[in-house]
Amino acid sequence: QLQLVESGGGLVQPGGSLRLSCAASGFTLDYYAIGWFRQAPGKEREGVSCISSSGGSTNYVDSVKGRFTISRDNAKNTVYLQMNSLKPEDTAVYYCAADWTPATAQHNCVIRGEEYDNWGQGTQVTVSS
Repeated sequence: QLQLVESGGGLVQPGGSLRLSCAASGFTLDYYAIGWFRQAPGKEREGVSCISSSGGSTNYVDSVKGRFTISRDNAKNTVYLQMNSLKPEDTAVYYCAADWTPATAQHNCVIRGEEYDNWGQGTQVTVSS
Protein backbone atom coordinates (compact mmCIF):
# COMPACT_ATOMS: atom_id res chain seq x y z
CA GLN A 1 0.00 0.00 0.00
CA LEU A 2 1.41 3.37 -1.05
CA GLN A 3 1.68 5.67 1.92
CA LEU A 4 3.20 9.07 2.61
CA VAL A 5 3.72 10.22 6.18
CA GLU A 6 4.60 13.79 7.10
CA SER A 7 6.35 14.71 10.33
CA GLY A 8 8.24 17.59 11.87
CA GLY A 9 5.44 20.06 12.37
CA GLY A 10 4.87 21.94 15.58
CA LEU A 11 4.67 25.32 17.26
CA VAL A 12 7.45 27.79 16.55
CA GLN A 13 7.97 31.48 17.16
CA PRO A 14 8.15 33.93 14.27
CA GLY A 15 11.63 33.86 12.78
CA GLY A 16 12.15 30.26 13.82
CA SER A 17 12.77 27.15 11.75
CA LEU A 18 11.27 23.74 11.22
CA ARG A 19 12.17 20.83 8.99
CA LEU A 20 9.31 18.77 7.65
CA SER A 21 9.85 15.21 6.48
CA CYS A 22 7.80 13.19 4.02
CA ALA A 23 8.54 9.49 4.29
CA ALA A 24 7.24 6.98 1.78
CA SER A 25 6.36 3.38 2.42
CA GLY A 26 5.10 0.71 0.07
CA PHE A 27 6.86 2.28 -2.92
CA THR A 28 10.12 3.95 -3.85
CA LEU A 29 10.16 7.69 -4.38
CA ASP A 30 12.84 7.45 -7.07
CA TYR A 31 10.36 7.87 -9.91
CA TYR A 32 8.13 10.45 -8.28
CA ALA A 33 8.11 14.20 -8.22
CA ILE A 34 7.17 15.36 -4.74
CA GLY A 35 5.19 18.44 -3.87
CA TRP A 36 4.51 20.22 -0.61
CA PHE A 37 1.17 21.94 -0.15
CA ARG A 38 -0.47 23.73 2.72
CA GLN A 39 -3.93 24.69 3.82
CA ALA A 40 -4.73 27.31 6.41
CA PRO A 41 -8.11 27.45 8.16
CA GLY A 42 -10.73 28.97 5.91
CA LYS A 43 -8.39 29.12 2.94
CA GLU A 44 -7.87 27.07 -0.17
CA ARG A 45 -5.00 24.63 -0.50
CA GLU A 46 -1.83 26.32 -1.72
CA GLY A 47 1.13 24.81 -3.48
CA VAL A 48 4.39 25.56 -1.66
CA SER A 49 7.21 23.73 -3.40
CA CYS A 50 8.09 20.74 -5.53
CA ILE A 51 11.15 18.70 -6.46
CA SER A 52 11.57 16.61 -9.58
CA SER A 53 12.18 12.89 -9.43
CA SER A 54 15.80 13.48 -10.45
CA GLY A 55 16.19 16.07 -7.71
CA GLY A 56 17.64 18.41 -10.27
CA SER A 57 14.74 20.81 -10.42
CA THR A 58 12.83 22.61 -7.70
CA ASN A 59 10.09 25.21 -7.69
CA TYR A 60 8.72 27.47 -4.97
CA VAL A 61 5.73 29.72 -4.55
CA ASP A 62 6.87 33.34 -4.37
CA SER A 63 5.89 33.77 -0.72
CA VAL A 64 8.44 31.18 0.46
CA LYS A 65 11.33 31.79 -1.95
CA GLY A 66 14.56 32.37 -0.08
CA ARG A 67 13.10 30.95 3.15
CA PHE A 68 12.12 27.36 2.31
CA THR A 69 14.31 24.66 0.77
CA ILE A 70 13.07 21.34 -0.57
CA SER A 71 15.40 18.36 -0.85
CA ARG A 72 15.24 14.62 -1.22
CA ASP A 73 17.20 11.64 0.02
CA ASN A 74 16.20 8.69 -2.13
CA ALA A 75 18.31 6.32 -0.05
CA LYS A 76 16.03 7.15 2.88
CA ASN A 77 12.94 7.35 0.68
CA THR A 78 12.27 10.74 2.20
CA VAL A 79 11.75 14.32 1.06
CA TYR A 80 12.36 17.30 3.30
CA LEU A 81 11.12 20.86 3.51
CA GLN A 82 13.45 23.10 5.48
CA MET A 83 11.53 26.18 6.59
CA ASN A 84 13.44 29.17 7.91
CA SER A 85 12.40 32.68 8.92
CA LEU A 86 8.90 31.45 9.56
CA LYS A 87 6.06 33.94 9.64
CA PRO A 88 2.59 33.73 11.20
CA GLU A 89 1.14 33.52 7.70
CA ASP A 90 2.98 30.22 7.22
CA THR A 91 0.63 28.65 9.76
CA ALA A 92 -1.21 25.78 8.06
CA VAL A 93 -1.47 22.04 7.73
CA TYR A 94 1.32 20.94 5.42
CA TYR A 95 0.87 18.00 3.08
CA CYS A 96 3.28 16.17 0.84
CA ALA A 97 2.17 14.46 -2.33
CA ALA A 98 3.75 12.22 -4.96
CA ASP A 99 3.38 12.28 -8.73
CA TRP A 100 4.83 9.42 -10.80
CA THR A 101 6.83 10.84 -13.67
CA PRO A 102 8.23 9.13 -16.77
CA ALA A 103 11.95 9.32 -17.47
CA THR A 104 11.31 12.04 -20.04
CA ALA A 105 9.97 14.28 -17.26
CA GLN A 106 12.46 13.41 -14.53
CA HIS A 107 13.75 16.97 -14.42
CA ASN A 108 10.34 18.60 -14.17
CA CYS A 109 7.86 19.31 -11.42
CA VAL A 110 4.86 21.58 -11.00
CA ILE A 111 3.16 22.90 -7.90
CA ARG A 112 -0.37 22.01 -8.92
CA GLY A 113 -2.29 19.75 -6.64
CA GLU A 114 -4.28 18.13 -9.42
CA GLU A 115 -1.04 16.63 -10.81
CA TYR A 116 -0.48 14.54 -7.69
CA ASP A 117 -2.12 11.21 -6.99
CA ASN A 118 -0.80 10.16 -3.60
CA TRP A 119 -1.18 12.34 -0.53
CA GLY A 120 -0.13 12.21 3.08
CA GLN A 121 -2.32 13.06 6.05
CA GLY A 122 -0.61 16.32 6.85
CA THR A 123 1.32 17.88 9.72
CA GLN A 124 0.35 21.06 11.55
CA VAL A 125 2.70 24.02 11.52
CA THR A 126 1.85 26.91 13.82
CA VAL A 127 3.91 30.09 13.87
CA SER A 128 3.02 32.23 16.84
CA SER A 129 4.59 34.15 19.69
